[in-house]
Amino acid sequence: YQRRVHGGIPDFRSPGGMYDTLRPELLTATEKQRKIMSSDPTYVVNWDLFKTNQLPYLELRRPFILGLAENKWKPTISHSFIRLFHDKNILRRLYTQNIDGLDFQVFPEEVTEQDKIVTVHGTMRKISCEYCKEVVPIEDFRDNVRKHIKDIYNIDPTAPETSNTIPCPNCHSPGLKPSTVLYGGSLPAEFSTCLLEDVEDIDLLVVMGTSLTVSPANRIVNMVEKSCPRLIINRDPVGEELGINYGPNSTRDVFCQGECDVAALEIVNKLGWTDDLKNYQDIMAPNSVNLLQQALLS
Repeated sequence: YQRRVHGGIPDFRSPGGMYDTLRPELLTATEKQRKIMSSDPTYVVNWDLFKTNQLPYLELRRPFILGLAENKWKPTISHSFIRLFHDKNILRRLYTQNIDGLDFQVFPEEVTEQDKIVTVHGTMRKISCEYCKEVVPIEDFRDNVRKHIKDIYNIDPTAPETSNTIPCPNCHSPGLKPSTVLYGGSLPAEFSTCLLEDVEDIDLLVVMGTSLTVSPANRIVNMVEKSCPRLIINRDPVGEELGINYGPNSTRDVFCQGECDVAALEIVNKLGWTDDLKNYQDIMAPNSVNLLQQALLS
C-alpha cells in the first residue's frame, strides 16, 4: 500500500486513510447500513452490502474511478524497481494487492495479467457485473458514474445531488463496478493457479509495502520453500506472527526498513541499476522523480 501512497493515491487501511475517515452519514444508505459502516468501515466494500445497495461503494470510489481515467496518478520508484527485475529477466511474478493498475503502467503493453502480474484483489482497469460477469466498456461506465453518482467529497461541482443505480446492460441488475474483490467475495482464479506454479521455484521472495494482515495473500510468505530467502521492504516490521524473523541471528529474512521508494532506491544503487532506473523517470510520480534526482546529485 505504501507504493500507491507514494504515487498520490489515497490509502484505505492506514490511519487517516479512506476507512479511517469514512463518513457513513454522507452515503446513500439505510440507517441500519450506516450503523454497520460506523462500527466496521470495511462494510462499505462488502458483498453483503453491495448486493442490496450498489451506491455506497460507487460513492466512496467515485474520485478514484474518475481520477484513474484522467491518469491523475503515476507509478513510483517502487513500481519501476519491480520493472527492473523484469528487464533483467529475473522476475517470476508480481502478486499485487493494489487495485489501481499502476503496475501495468511501467510494464510493456505485451505483459498481460497472469503473464507477470497477478492482481490478487482485482483491478480498477476492468468493469464487470457482479451478477452476470458481463464486461462493459470502461469509458461508458465512467460516464455513468460522472452523471449518476453524487460526490461526497465536494470536489466536483458538476456531480448530481443524489445518486442513482447504474444497471448492467446485459442482465439489468445494479451490479456494475470495477472488477475488484469485495469482502466476502472470491479471489481471481489465477491467484491460486499461478501460485502453485511459482512457490516451489523461486530464489528470492520480495515483500514490499504491505501489512501482511490480509489473507490469503499473506500466506505466500510461508508457501515458498524454507530455503528461499525473504526480503522485507517496509516502514515497520510485519509478519512476525507468520514466522518472519527480524532478530540479529536470522539467516533467512532480511529487513530493509524505510519508505518503499527510499528503500528501493537504496537497493537499486547497491545493485548498480541506477542508470536503468533513470529510463523510467518520465512516467514516475513527482515525489519519486524528486527523490531520484536528489540521489543522482548526491
